Amino acid sequence: MLIVAVVGPTATGKSDLALDLAQRLGERAPGGAEIVNADAYQLYRGMDVGTAKVPVAERRGITHHQLDVIEPEDDASVARYQEAARADLEAIAERDARAVVVGGSGLYVRALLDAMDFPGTDPEVRAALERRAEREGARALHDELVRADPAAAESIGPRNVRRLVRALEVIAITGQPYTANLPRQEYVRPTVQVGLDCDRATLDARVAGRVARMWDEGLVDEVRDLAPRLGRTAARAVGYAEVLPLLRGETGEDTAREAVAANTRRLARKQMGWFGRDPRVHWLDAQAPDLVERALAVVDAADAGAIAAPGDAPVRRSLGS
Repeated sequence: MLIVAVVGPTATGKSDLALDLAQRLGERAPGGAEIVNADAYQLYRGMDVGTAKVPVAERRGITHHQLDVIEPEDDASVARYQEAARADLEAIAERDARAVVVGGSGLYVRALLDAMDFPGTDPEVRAALERRAEREGARALHDELVRADPAAAESIGPRNVRRLVRALEVIAITGQPYTANLPRQEYVRPTVQVGLDCDRATLDARVAGRVARMWDEGLVDEVRDLAPRLGRTAARAVGYAEVLPLLRGETGEDTAREAVAANTRRLARKQMGWFGRDPRVHWLDAQAPDLVERALAVVDAADAGAIAAPGDAPVRRSLGS
C-alpha cells in the first residue's frame, strides 16, 4: 500500500494534517492507518514541549511509531533510525494498514523513504581526523575534502568539523567520494509526499504563536528537568539550546524567547530549502480551508497511478524564493 509522507517546514501544521489523513485513510484500509515519526528530536523521551510532540491524549487512538524511543543523553543515529523505522513500515504493511510518515527532518525522511546506504565507521580513522582538526584546524580538512570530493566540500563548508570528519572518514573507508553515499531520489517503497507551504509572513506569525504556546506549556521547566541528562545532540535542538543559557544565568528570559523564535524561523527556511529541492513533493497551501480534501486528492491520484491530482500540479514553494 502506498506510503503517504507529510513533509515541510516547522509550524506549518504537519502533525495535524498527518492525523487527519491517518483518520480518513484508515477508514479505507483493512488494517487502519498508523503514523511513523520522522522528526529527529521527537525520537527523544521527555522532549515533548520543545519539539511540539502530539500528546498521547490527542493522537485520536492512532498508533504512532518512533516517538520516545531514545534517552536524552544518547546521540540520535540516522542509520539506527532507518533500520527501526523501515521495520515499522514493514510491519504496518503486513497488517494491511496505511503508513503515514510525518516530519521535518529532511535527512531522516530521505533515509526512511529513499535509497540511502550508511557506510560503517572506523574509530581509528575518525580519531586521527579529529586530532588533525584540533591540530591543523577545520580549514585543512576542508582543503583535503576539496581535493577528494569537491561537491561534498562545497555542500559542507569549511566550518562544520563534525561533517568534515565524517566525509573524510567515509572516503577513507569506502575509497569512493562521500557524495556517492548520499541518498538518491529513489523510493524504496511506493510513496507520495505531500508538502505544506505558506508565505513567510504567515509562517513567522505561526512560529511566534508556537513559541508563545511552548512557553505557556512549560518549556523552561521541561529544559530544567532534562538539562542534567541532555547529551550533545539533544542539547542542540532548537528550544533547548536557547533555554540552557537562560538556566545558567547567562541571558534573560526575553532574550532566550526571541532566540527560540529566531532560530525556529531559520530552521524553517533550512527545511524549505531541503524539501524544496525534491521535485516529487506535492506542495499545498497550509492555510487552505479544504487542506485535508486537497491532500486526499493527491493521495488518491497517486494511488491511481497519476503523477498529480487532476488539475492540481504540485504547488511551487514560496519560502526562500
